[in-house]
Amino acid sequence: MLYAIIGRDKDNSLEQRLAARPEHLQRLEALKGQGRLLLAGPFPAIDSEDPGPAGFSGSLIVAEFESLEAAQQWADQDPYVAAGVYQSVTIRPFKKVLP
Repeated sequence: MLYAIIGRDKDNSLEQRLAARPEHLQRLEALKGQGRLLLAGPFPAIDSEDPGPAGFSGSLIVAEFESLEAAQQWADQDPYVAAGVYQSVTIRPFKKVLP
């Protein structure tokens, strides 16, 4: 089943985000390589593709996992969690309808 993983960034966490980004992307590439990643990306803090020092307010990952528990376990091991980027992470079952 697909699950949406929504991480909300802590204020002023851009430096930690940038430092942990290579490891974070490596894990997403692994999901992609397994054919389990539907989409992933950050939420810019301002209305711009490159928010610069304004940074980001969080991230969205939609991927396939065996269960909600498996999705939670995967999310708990995210480098952004370890680096203190996220203030909270929410995981919800997701049903793709379109396209």
